[in-house]
Amino acid sequence: MAHQSNLIAEDIHAYLKAQEEKGMLRFITCGSVDDGKSTLIGRLLWDSKMIFEDQLATLEADSRRIGTQGEKIDYALLLDGLQAEREQGITIDVAYRFFSTDKRKFIVADTPGHEQYTRNMVTGASTAQVAVILIDARKGVLTQTRRHSYLVSLVGIRHVVLAINKMDLVDYDAERFAAIQREYETFAASLGFEKITPIPISALNGDNVLAHSPQTPWYQGPSLMEYLETVQVADDEASKPFRMRVQWVNRPDLDFRGFCGTVASGVVRPGDPVTVASSGQGSTVARIVTMDGDLPQAAAGQAVTLTLADEIDISRGDTLASPAERPCHVDRFEAKLVWLHEDALQAGRSYLLKAGSATAPAQISELRFKINVNTLQQEAGQDLALNEVGVCRITTTQPIAFDSYRENRATGGFVLIDRVTNATVAAGMIHQPLLRSDHHWQDIDLDKKARAAQKGQKPQTLWFSGPVSVAVSELAALVERKLHSLGKHTVLVTGENLQRGLNRDLSDGPAERAERIRRSAEVARILTDAGLIVLNSASLSPDECRALRKMFAPGEFVEIRIEAPLQASLPEQSGDSEYEPPELHIRGGQDSATELAERIVRELYGQS
Repeated sequence: MAHQSNLIAEDIHAYLKAQEEKGMLRFITCGSVDDGKSTLIGRLLWDSKMIFEDQLATLEADSRRIGTQGEKIDYALLLDGLQAEREQGITIDVAYRFFSTDKRKFIVADTPGHEQYTRNMVTGASTAQVAVILIDARKGVLTQTRRHSYLVSLVGIRHVVLAINKMDLVDYDAERFAAIQREYETFAASLGFEKITPIPISALNGDNVLAHSPQTPWYQGPSLMEYLETVQVADDEASKPFRMRVQWVNRPDLDFRGFCGTVASGVVRPGDPVTVASSGQGSTVARIVTMDGDLPQAAAGQAVTLTLADEIDISRGDTLASPAERPCHVDRFEAKLVWLHEDALQAGRSYLLKAGSATAPAQISELRFKINVNTLQQEAGQDLALNEVGVCRITTTQPIAFDSYRENRATGGFVLIDRVTNATVAAGMIHQPLLRSDHHWQDIDLDKKARAAQKGQKPQTLWFSGPVSVAVSELAALVERKLHSLGKHTVLVTGENLQRGLNRDLSDGPAERAERIRRSAEVARILTDAGLIVLNSASLSPDECRALRKMFAPGEFVEIRIEAPLQASLPEQSGDSEYEPPELHIRGGQDSATELAERIVRELYGQS
């Protein structure tokens, strides 16, 4: 609801004109659980008379039924709309609200405080200009306060309100307020905030929310609303180099070819030169087309269609840029990742990287270090768990256009998507490009270890063997599919493929059979040296299996023996005193081939 004004009744056109010309501020509330984020925004809306009559009636009824304030209004219920939120008295999802005053329009995001919902907080912070970080005056700076403060800094917010809430519960103690302020400012000194504005408030009672409170005569700063109406947030997107990612190529007929997208930064006018970041081809802007007619210019945030003077190759996902200041266009870069999924990051696994409308397969080639959000110290680690932050090196299958996130939030951010489930698993902020090895030679020995490290996996040969009645070749193919979905680099070597090429000179005799196994093992050894996981299938005698193991380094050869349900164990069957048991012994039972494949992957790699 918009701010109530006499102009609505006196001159509706003047009122609408004034609304159009007012600036917009986007801000978030964040902090630990039960610090009063939803209550604060609800109080802002209530005191600013931003609530319709039907909302008021519903709020009063809900406050009596499920509120936490007895007979008083529970302002948090204006924001906590999910049933689970109301039952538990917490925020789970991000709630956005629009309101306005005489001086400014606002979009506020109420973000959850629980650690498990940190990913929702990152979503809300990604477009905000100001962060209101709440602290319970009784509890002080908590772990989640530190976590949210670091993430606020990470996504590029530079203006912070330190709202020390529930001052009524500490008798409006000035010393308590000053102690929390000192503790927080000491922690946040290295976070790069441009300004931290501490305000003592009671969201429930409205102290220092809209106006100064007589309860805090020792506080001389602005109220929260005064701060939000007057804070000067530099909107410098228009002063940055021109960037526009193409979302759609509009070709309704033979005479029109336009490139649709939202201007990410900078300003563009007809006649301006532009360059395609991927190809370097250039042209000039002919028209800036919108539904309301052509524009003399377009600035950051405007959705437009550009037509060019020349016919050049441009596709969805390409970036149009100023030729004088082109973005980076490489396939290797360093970035900070906030991990947003329950399944941990796996170095070497393939994900989809989505930056604007551009999507490319990507691999995290190295996790350099993790960042402890409580101490801001760098820590070694092999993976990133839910809500952890780390600095990674990422390789994409094709170059992408980007700027450093610190220089341009619109073109420096991306998300990672799981290729199997399509779940968003991480949010990323690009730090800097990395030179490829063909531009900068690294002094390394190109051996099995180096090749495996590049792929982020342990090279092995998985040899499936079993009686003729068991379809081991089919099972090997299923296991390869499972490993491929987990981002492993695999190759399936089948007897059928080798028979058509390498082994086509061999017949079906016993000597030829031994030669086929030898050749197949040699191929597997070479591919294992390349850093791959090789899958092969052929029944082996104990002597043959012993001979093959000697061809590989310890742990690289894994025999997976598949038994039929009623078959006895191998030692009893073979009678060989020197029998070496297989690394993995699987009895089929009533399991399907797919279930067996999942069991094998789980046994070998702890995943299915």
